[in-house]
Parts: sequence; C-alpha cells; structure tokens
Amino acid sequence: MVAIPPTVKTVGFLAMFLVIQTIETLDTYREMLTSMLDLYLSSINNRMNEVMKVLTIVATIFIPLTFIAGIYGMNFEYMPELYWKWSYPILWMIMVSASLFMFAYFKKKKWL
Repeated sequence: MVAIPPTVKTVGFLAMFLVIQTIETLDTYREMLTSMLDLYLSSINNRMNEVMKVLTIVATIFIPLTFIAGIYGMNFEYMPELYWKWSYPILWMIMVSASLFMFAYFKKKKWL
C-alpha cells in the first residue's frame, strides 16, 4: 500500500474544511434570502389587506343606497309614498343620513 505524505493529508483536510465552510455560507445566504422573501410577501399581503378593507367599507356604504334606489326605480304603480308631497326629500334624507352614519361609525372605529 502506498503511504500518503503528510502534506497531502493537510491539503486534503484544508480542502474539505473549505468545502464545508462554503456549504455553510451558502446555507446562511439561502436562509437570509428566504427571510427577505417572507418579509416582502408579508408587506405585500398587508397592503392588499388595507386595500380590501377600504373596498369593503365603500361597498358597505353604497349597497344600502343602491338597494333603496333600486326599489324606487322599479316604477311600481301602487306605492303610496310615490304620491306624497315630501316623499322625495324624506328619501334623500334617509339615504344621506344612512351614509353619514356609516361613515361616522367607520371613522370612530378608525377604519377610515
């Protein structure tokens, strides 16, 4: 059997040490990149949640108004309030007060 000189053994151990150190450094960089990607995706998700919250609030304010306008836009012949003198201003007051109430509620909850 051929004997391995001590210098070759030392160089081999050094090369193995450098390979292990390089692998550990690459693992560290991979973990850092994974953490940065998670942070980026989290910030994107938070922004999307804020946008969805605003869209939900806008829909919450306008859906009742659309419902009321849809009922009175059907041109029923037998709706007694259509012939009342103050029905149109009262309907406007109801719609505006409902919108203002919901807007004030959302402001109080600090959602707007």
